[in-house]
Amino acid sequence: MNLSPFSALATTLAATLGTGNIIGVSTAVALGGPGAIFWCWITGILGMSTAYSECYLSVLYRSRNDDGTYKGGPMYVLKNGLHNQTLGRLYALCTLAAAFGVGCTTQANSVTQAAAASFRLSPHLVGITLAFLTGLVILGGMKSIANLCERTVPAISFVYLFGCGLLLILYREVLPAACLLIIKDAFSFTSAAGGMAGATLQHAVRYGIARGLFTNEAGIGTSAIAAAASHVDEPRIQAYVSMTAVFWDTVVMCLITGLVIVCNILYDPASVAGVNETGLTAAAFTHLPYVGDSFLTISLAAFAVTTLIGWSYFGEKATEYLVGKKGIPLYKLAYILMIYFGAVIPMHLVWESTDLINALMVFPNVLALYCLRNRIKS
Repeated sequence: MNLSPFSALATTLAATLGTGNIIGVSTAVALGGPGAIFWCWITGILGMSTAYSECYLSVLYRSRNDDGTYKGGPMYVLKNGLHNQTLGRLYALCTLAAAFGVGCTTQANSVTQAAAASFRLSPHLVGITLAFLTGLVILGGMKSIANLCERTVPAISFVYLFGCGLLLILYREVLPAACLLIIKDAFSFTSAAGGMAGATLQHAVRYGIARGLFTNEAGIGTSAIAAAASHVDEPRIQAYVSMTAVFWDTVVMCLITGLVIVCNILYDPASVAGVNETGLTAAAFTHLPYVGDSFLTISLAAFAVTTLIGWSYFGEKATEYLVGKKGIPLYKLAYILMIYFGAVIPMHLVWESTDLINALMVFPNVLALYCLRNRIKS
């Protein structure tokens, strides 16, 4: 089946809204200081135009299957637009690796950490449960994936933002100071906010941009894979719809999460003393009335499931490009198994590998954008 413009957007948001908006922002602040939030936000602002270009070219250069369904993405832009099959295969291989890395391991691992902290659940139990629930949807095919994304992504996002809104009301006295701290720290050569001594301008820029790209994937090109499956014939229409994913993902969600974290650092410094790089968001949500950090764990699990499902589609399209549809059943089995393994491997290894994979995907995609820039119309 071909997707509607909204289904393509929902599938993109399902893949991008997830641990990057929650755990990723926490690691950005811990490693880069509060100023990393500013650079993450800037990445989202600039990323909207990049996402427009990616989606425009992917619709323009997509291919059609015998059953009338569309398939596309940067690999097809490289193949049909630049006539470079080698770069197309390189991008598809990177997308496949990212599906197992970004799509599986970061999501499963982050849920494991949160579930262990909040409910003391075994990583093995969490991994098996995630693999089972995700597998039910993945094995149902594209129609099942699109239906779930349309129905759940908006609802989950609203509930999470509502919880963040309550916290910002609680932190309202320190909110102006938090905004000023983020801006000031973004251009400071030293930072000691929240005990993060040693964070510099270089760290703020590096981790802010890295986590921004991780969450919205602008420049990486994966959102264009979903956009190319839209039934819309005019490239710019789908491109305008798809570019809003970056706005909601980074300009809104990451900024709100970042404000909650920095406000909590100022509001209750003791709550972040001794926490690891992934625990700043959880420390902030302990102040949420009645539900505490359990709300965050449930939200994180819900986002992770949708991200696992959305990324499974990207990896499926990469597999189809590389070996044809005959390789899809084996890919799905491997993907489901990797969800379990991702739940039990070390967290630092997960995040470092995802940054490397993202960098490898940017090169061929940005090269195509530059070479075909004259074909992009607004």
